Amino acid sequence: MNTLKFITAGNVDDGKSTLIGRLLYDSDSIHTDQLGILQKQTKQEGVDIDLSLITDGLRAEREQGITIDVAYKYFSTKKRKFIIADAPGHEQYTRNMITGASNSDLIIILVDARKGITTQTKRHASIGSLIGIKKAIIAVNKIDLVEYSEAVFDTIKADFEKLKTNLNFDEVVYIPISALEGDNIVDKSTKTPWFEGDTLLKTLEFIEIPSSENLASRFQVQWVIRPKDEENHDYRGYAGPVLSGTYQKGDKVKILPSGIETTISKIEKNQQTISKAIAGESIVLHLAENIDISRGDSIVKLEELPTTSNDLKTWVSWLDNAALQIGKTYILQHRFKKVRVKIQSIDKKWDSNEWQFSEANEIKLNDIGQISLKSNQPLFFDAFSTNSKSGNAILIDETTHNTVGALLFLAH
Repeated sequence: MNTLKFITAGNVDDGKSTLIGRLLYDSDSIHTDQLGILQKQTKQEGVDIDLSLITDGLRAEREQGITIDVAYKYFSTKKRKFIIADAPGHEQYTRNMITGASNSDLIIILVDARKGITTQTKRHASIGSLIGIKKAIIAVNKIDLVEYSEAVFDTIKADFEKLKTNLNFDEVVYIPISALEGDNIVDKSTKTPWFEGDTLLKTLEFIEIPSSENLASRFQVQWVIRPKDEENHDYRGYAGPVLSGTYQKGDKVKILPSGIETTISKIEKNQQTISKAIAGESIVLHLAENIDISRGDSIVKLEELPTTSNDLKTWVSWLDNAALQIGKTYILQHRFKKVRVKIQSIDKKWDSNEWQFSEANEIKLNDIGQISLKSNQPLFFDAFSTNSKSGNAILIDETTHNTVGALLFLAH
């Protein structure tokens, strides 16, 4: 059973948290004890049940009635497992949204049926598209408040279709819903007989998401295993997750950065020998020769070599209160590999409200821009658009050790 990771986004008060609560509630994915607590809390507030409380867990969120942090929820059906990221709607929490979206396969953009496409709708759509999400669901929420109007739904659909040419989504699905009433969330609504599409849950169950098994094989060493006991003194394994692709016994591989070529002699998973490892599995690789390999080194197939360069061009989402500084040295962490990089230039900045690039000499909190960096040693990576699993990294401030930027590598 595969897993679909998706994020919800939209304006404040568009009903993101309520939608997730309804999805979990109607699919019987809320534990009995949690449901009891929700009913008790809701009774105190004088309404039937406030489904938004399922995700709005922070005290500040409860008091303000908004989502600040990214709340993650997990559930499954007979068809698929799901990981939901409920992202903030406020512009000042753009970095939180990007954090959730960077690991998502699909984005659900909620649109208030009464308001239609807004600036925030455009912002969230452009951010989701920029960071590589290919599948989108436009959930026209609060359709009950416009008397389940087909005309209103068709207008919003037509308006977003005009915007779609500026986006990189390869599939967009439109669904009229009422998160509060449950229309077209899990069950088809009799109040929208004009809508011939599937419910939100069925769409999530059956929408096709490309498998990372079909991407170039990427493995980065997280830990070198060398037991000290005499019984296993010859044991040398390289542990880590398969980021993408597959590995099999007998594969010819190259070790980076050394450039040494060798063959996979054995693969272990959960202390059992396996013949093939696929993306997402944590494994231990054994090689035919004893080679000096360290944490952060890459083991790649000979016919699937990554980009190698000291000159890097990336998208950056700035996460820190202190602005990015040209000429300053930062630590770039690419999975388990750390290198020092110097910011060479700010090439351009993305205006997510106007959907256009602009020249800039500053990148501040919540800004998204393109920058050029120079690393003190070669980095081995893929363009994010080609392989998101090995196409991202983070920037760390050397002094404060804060994570200050999220990076997406651009093609060379």
